[in-house]
This record gives sequence, C-alpha cells and structure tokens, in this order.
Amino acid sequence: MKKIDTDGLLLCKMQAQTFESSISKYTTNSEVFIRRFMYSRIAKEFDSLVFLEQNIGEKEIFIRLDEEYGKSNYGSKKYTANEMYWIGYIYRYFSYTNDMSSIRVYKLIKPRELRGLFLSYHTLDPAQAIERILEAKGIGTSEEDELKRQYRIFCRIRNQG
Repeated sequence: MKKIDTDGLLLCKMQAQTFESSISKYTTNSEVFIRRFMYSRIAKEFDSLVFLEQNIGEKEIFIRLDEEYGKSNYGSKKYTANEMYWIGYIYRYFSYTNDMSSIRVYKLIKPRELRGLFLSYHTLDPAQAIERILEAKGIGTSEEDELKRQYRIFCRIRNQG
C-alpha cells in the first residue's frame, strides 16, 4: 500500500465532490451512477492520473458519462450527500493507495456495502476504513497476504480435481 500524496488527495476530493453532486445533477439513482462512473473512461483517467492534467469540471464529467452510456433516468433511490461524498472518496483512496483500477475496487466492494458501513466508518481515517473493510472480507493488502490467498485457492482447486 503506497502512501497518499498531494495528487492522491486532490483526486479523492474531486471524485468525492463529483459523487456528491451526482445526487442533484445526474439523472440516475446513486448505485447506477457509481457503477457507470467506476467503469467509465473518466475513472480510467483518474486511475492513470491523466485527469489531473485536464481542466474538466463536474458538469463535463456528467456529459461524458451520458455520451459513454446514454442518458437515463433509471431509478430514484439516491444516497445522502454525505454518503456519496464518503463513498467517492473511499473508492478513489483505495484505488490510488493500492494501485488498483476503479473497476477492480468496485468489484471488491459494492456501493450498497459501503453505504452500510458509512455510519460506522466515516469518521475513521480512510486507510483505517479500507483496512477494516478488507479484513472483514478476508482480503489482505500486502503482497504476502495475496500470495497466501492465491495458495489457498490453488490448494482448493488441486484437492477438487
């Protein structure tokens, strides 16, 4: 896990503000918005830090999401502004500090799960919150933990065949 730096914090804040603004400025429900964002080209630009070199605001992000996925007003269930801000921040912090793509982070932790953890974890340092989430899921963050996990999977597969 790498340490968060100024670029990482800026990306976290920008993504968090975009997630929060989606409540009033984007037409789909919160979960659809989050899925679209995390799988989007914009998220890939956040992942690769290219986004920092551009001058794109929230309005442009929403336009680009609509261009990529088409306009939709599917669903009406919106998360609160605080939940959306925190979810956006946590997703980007996780992605940045663990060198994972937005898609991979999204697949590990779904928005509904993060929303359920909001009340308990939103006051924690983001690194602590991520550590606890991964620990609860039985996922380690170190290279050694990952090797152990892969070895357990290999042993299960070998024993089945």
